[in-house]
Amino acid sequence: MGNVGLLYVGAVLFMNGLMLLGKVEPRSAAVFNLFVGVLQVITPLVLVITANGDTNVILNASGLFLFAFTYLYVGIGVLGEFDTTGVGYFSLFVAIMALGYSYANFQVLNDRPFAVIWLYWAFLWFLFFLLLGLKREHLTVYTGWVTAIEGWVTGAIPAFLLLSGYWQRWNQSLIAIILVAFGVVVFGALWPRTRKQGMGPARGETVAARQAHR
Repeated sequence: MGNVGLLYVGAVLFMNGLMLLGKVEPRSAAVFNLFVGVLQVITPLVLVITANGDTNVILNASGLFLFAFTYLYVGIGVLGEFDTTGVGYFSLFVAIMALGYSYANFQVLNDRPFAVIWLYWAFLWFLFFLLLGLKREHLTVYTGWVTAIEGWVTGAIPAFLLLSGYWQRWNQSLIAIILVAFGVVVFGALWPRTRKQGMGPARGETVAARQAHR
């Protein structure tokens, strides 16, 4: 069930990345954030209730609430035209906790690919903190691309491979190495390419900026 939720985490990250890049209207993206946020509340609740005291299952499920509350926060915030500072600082909390979940996946669950994926999420949510919490609007285009790419790399593709049974057939250490290499190369290469684009589309204003100025 958690893999089904992960699939739609990929979808909403892709959608939010396009929103930051000015390709999707914010209010329409906000509705989808609410859909996935509700799903990500129900999924871990069911997993915890049916875990029969399995601490590893509960540990994995607990992290899903971090994403659920983010998407609900974003969806309600955009529709209500609230300032983004709150979701920005919550994103800092998520980024810090993601480091802990990365360590737990590596040391406790022995899941090296998802230890790396949690590092991806820590990086992304820290970007959300900088963009939405500290209003570093020059990061809008970069954050948009990172968000959209992570939607596929950390959500949709792993979820589909897990659901279809292909993920388990591959060497887990090799997957982790590929993920590390991909993240370093792609996100590193994106930075100089997006810096010149400044605050990005929508006449230089981001969703964060428009809400902050209301």
